[in-house]
Amino acid sequence: MATRAAGRAAARSRRQRRVRKKVVGTSQRPRLAVFRSNKHISVQLIDDSKSHTLAAASTYESAAGSGDAGTGSAAAASTVGRLIGERASAAGIDTVVFDRGGNRYHGRVAALADAAREAGLKF
Repeated sequence: MATRAAGRAAARSRRQRRVRKKVVGTSQRPRLAVFRSNKHISVQLIDDSKSHTLAAASTYESAAGSGDAGTGSAAAASTVGRLIGERASAAGIDTVVFDRGGNRYHGRVAALADAAREAGLKF
């Protein structure tokens, strides 16, 4: 069992390195970094040239975490995607580079990205 878990962790680490090799955020086009745990999902807009977070949203917040579906669902991820889209437009950001953080583009990660696109962000 331990070797199977270690293999999954190693595969995720390889995917994360592969994505981060190509994705770099700038002031004009920041990196939209996604962190997904079993219970929550959070996202940040990061300017890598200054190492500065421009905006953030997560299910830890009461605005995103409240609801019937809970915090670990695709519906909660959609709420977080809408929140980050609104906060990005308030900060004057309309285009981003998507960093899925080694996660597959599926389920909660895809729901978050689709909601952010609907909120006005261009990937």
